[in-house]
Amino acid sequence: MPNILTNTSRLSDLDLHLFREGSHTRLYERMGAHPEVRDGVAGCHFALWAPNAHAVSVTGDFNGWHRHTHWLKCIHADAGIWEGFVPGATLGQHYKFHIESNKDAYKVDKADPFAFSSEIAPATASVIANLNYHWHDESWMAQRKQANALDAPHSVYEVHLGSWRRSPDNPELPLNYRDLAPQLADYCADMGFTHVELLPVMEHPFYGSWGYQVTGFFAATSRYGSPQDFMFLVDHLHQRGIGVILDWVPSHFPNDEHGLAYFDGTALYEHADPRQGYHPEWSSQIFNYGRHEVRAFLLSSALFWLDKYHIDGLRVDAVASMLYLDYARKEGEWIPNEYGGRENINAIQFLRQLNEAVYRDFPDTQCIAEESTAWPMVSRPTWVGGLGFGMKWNMGWMHDTLDYFAHEPIHRKFHHDQITFSIWYAFHENFMLPISHDEVVHGKGSLIAKLPGDEWQRFANLRLLLGYMWAHPGKKLLFMGCEFGQSREWNHDTSLDWHLLQYPVHAGAQAWLRDLNGVYKTRPALFGRDFSNNGFEWVDCHDSDESIISFLRRGQNGEMMLIVINATPVVRENYRVGVPVGGYWREALNSDAPCYGGSGQGNSGGVTADDYAHHGRPASLQLCLPPLGMLFLEPA
Repeated sequence: MPNILTNTSRLSDLDLHLFREGSHTRLYERMGAHPEVRDGVAGCHFALWAPNAHAVSVTGDFNGWHRHTHWLKCIHADAGIWEGFVPGATLGQHYKFHIESNKDAYKVDKADPFAFSSEIAPATASVIANLNYHWHDESWMAQRKQANALDAPHSVYEVHLGSWRRSPDNPELPLNYRDLAPQLADYCADMGFTHVELLPVMEHPFYGSWGYQVTGFFAATSRYGSPQDFMFLVDHLHQRGIGVILDWVPSHFPNDEHGLAYFDGTALYEHADPRQGYHPEWSSQIFNYGRHEVRAFLLSSALFWLDKYHIDGLRVDAVASMLYLDYARKEGEWIPNEYGGRENINAIQFLRQLNEAVYRDFPDTQCIAEESTAWPMVSRPTWVGGLGFGMKWNMGWMHDTLDYFAHEPIHRKFHHDQITFSIWYAFHENFMLPISHDEVVHGKGSLIAKLPGDEWQRFANLRLLLGYMWAHPGKKLLFMGCEFGQSREWNHDTSLDWHLLQYPVHAGAQAWLRDLNGVYKTRPALFGRDFSNNGFEWVDCHDSDESIISFLRRGQNGEMMLIVINATPVVRENYRVGVPVGGYWREALNSDAPCYGGSGQGNSGGVTADDYAHHGRPASLQLCLPPLGMLFLEPA
């Protein structure tokens, strides 16, 4: 073996201790590839965890991809970490680790689990990279605690970067991070969104997975550019006052040979037993959360994005699949926990550890759970027995709401509970209301296609659905294209159908969403008490025969907004609604206004309350309720 410099380790005794106990959250500063100058010689230090290997070498552009030229040394044998300094290895060069295992003469070339960059897929090598970047988002970072607070407005635009917009010169190609930056920032600012949520940008071999089959947990996908290019995108959004949330996937990883699966000839990152380690729904591997080093790897990945990329929040994917040992499994296909139950105790402990680390080190960010079951206290602190997330997606609200609006209006009176039931549990968690990419794929059709009626009715229903969502307690998340009524199901291989905005119905839906955001962000009654029952009051939830509901949203300082929804295509004249105070009530929004594509029914901008008690309140408004429409009214 050639003599290479191995006498210096990047890992201190404290690093090793934290790694072995599963609490290290900055492994990306120690592991992987780090260019440096050692004894006057420029090169790169490599470090890899492979405890069951008997030999590890690094192979790449710097040695002609010879596997037996630069062997690493297992300096920390008890931790299974292999290290070595390779003179001449430099930024931009490709590399992999060649692993020869103690088991079954297994030999394999693996990408670096801690790589900051990768080759453009379908190539799979890691790339020596640094994360140097001069940020210009000081103003955002100084005030993002307020922007990300639970009592702040959150209107989140969910985006798949590869298909939001494509190159006008070549529609087969997605835009890169730098080209996307001004376009996405301008659009979100114009539309009034407070945050964007990006489908996973971590490196993934299969584009059709949308990023949910991750191999590079520390690498922004090179499909759209370099690490600095992605930083430029985040920076640009921040400079426009828009937060950035990333989907993060600690629930599973793919079986690709160059990835984490069977890494050193053993099930290192995953469980060896397929009843614990194989995910039947996604044909992927499940992390072994009981292994300390695996927890440290995942914790470091989560905090890496918050640290190095100034990310404002993580949406943790598929939490339910982590919590339940029998998730997507039949009887006999899973192993109970030590108490005989189906709860994954190690995953529960990991999620709590994750949230404690995030809020300890980055208290001005948010961690959001996509959790689809009734698991209790997902968004409650760990010290009271919760999982510690800041928010949780409200999947029950989403299913009930989409089911309700899919009914023909004449039948909605028989399903009235679907639009009212969510309030019974609305404050059990800190909920975010999601209409996500999952609702417009796999044959489900577009959002507008789910709605009944002719074109006019479908777009009136769309405006009504979105207005109800923005008025309902909870933060908001909407997938791209839904804001203007994209007609076809989302396709990750093509751009959104922006040409539809030449048609008034689509432009009207977009204008409605823009004005919804404008009112929402400036009315504390609509966001300040999202997670408290003090912020919501039914006025009337019982008028199922007319499919009408009315309720009040209240802010912390006496602000109020009255919302009245008419879910039928019949104009309701002289409809009386009780209000807590008299005087003039102004129409802040009317979804039937002609500028949105509506018929123009309404109340000429406002109504003066009568001294006529109704709905248990001292005054009332006599309203004209527009067809398939809704009103936002506020006391002048």
